[in-house]
Amino acid sequence: MSSVPNSAPAPEPEGPAPSRWPVPAGGPDDVRAALERYGYLADEGLATVVYLSLVMRRPLLLEGDAGVGKTEVAKVLSRWTGGELLRIQCYEGIDVAQAVYEWDYSRQLLHLRAAEARAVSTGASITADVEDELYSERFLVRRPLLAAITADPEGPSPVLLVDEVDRADDDFEAFLLEVLSEHAVTVPELGTFRAVVPPIVVITSNRTRDLHDALKRRCLYHWVDHPTFEREVEIISIRAPSVGPVLAREIAAAVEQLRGLSLYKPPGVAETIDWAEALGVLGRTRLDEAAVEATLGSVLKYREDAEKARAAGLGELVRAASERAS
Repeated sequence: MSSVPNSAPAPEPEGPAPSRWPVPAGGPDDVRAALERYGYLADEGLATVVYLSLVMRRPLLLEGDAGVGKTEVAKVLSRWTGGELLRIQCYEGIDVAQAVYEWDYSRQLLHLRAAEARAVSTGASITADVEDELYSERFLVRRPLLAAITADPEGPSPVLLVDEVDRADDDFEAFLLEVLSEHAVTVPELGTFRAVVPPIVVITSNRTRDLHDALKRRCLYHWVDHPTFEREVEIISIRAPSVGPVLAREIAAAVEQLRGLSLYKPPGVAETIDWAEALGVLGRTRLDEAAVEATLGSVLKYREDAEKARAAGLGELVRAASERAS
């Protein structure tokens, strides 16, 4: 079984982040310990593939159900290494302007009007140099891909997060593959920008569609599964410390039961944490049917899923969770 994350920010460990990216000398065990210091509990498989991705400088492709903690891997890597987190949130129709670069048209227009005003006052004409200046780097807006490619090689490697790539179109996926293969981006007006040191790249997918084999071949791959019962108890203890150990076990057991109901959207770790925090705010120390009914919207976010849980019997859910917890 794979990772254990949380969507809420983890407490920062004491001491400054490293100024440069250190290769973990101790291998996957060092990676697992480092991730845990920043609030992410990783199993051996995930720690190993993260280690290999860092040492081999290969993009890391994480697939799994929504809410299992794929995005959090990139966030924790950024906090650990000290590299800037550059995130591309994919969606249908995303294009170069959102992911790579665009021109600051408002500043270009102001620059052109200022040049025209000077020309009128001096009786001169606008020169070709002024027009060339409109497409200089001073007017270039670097979006995450270009920012990752052109990052300062003397500093820590940025962490480029391409989130939910399965939501993007095939054309964008093909373009992303080209950029990751060459570690370069071409801006027609300026030329090609090439990375001196490749960024750390984490790509996530909820597998709403199959990705092309070419992209998968370029990456190291890992399927992130829901955490085991005991691991989820650990997560609750870390992320919702106000919840007692008995209730933490009952919540983890109840979520395990809910995931077995063939729901439209099974609860992820983020929903588990939300539920634990909600019950903690209400001062609950044990799980009962009334508490589950009152807080069901914290863990199930679709009406059909809530109805299915009620049809299965909330009392039975509590009973089974109590037995599992003990």
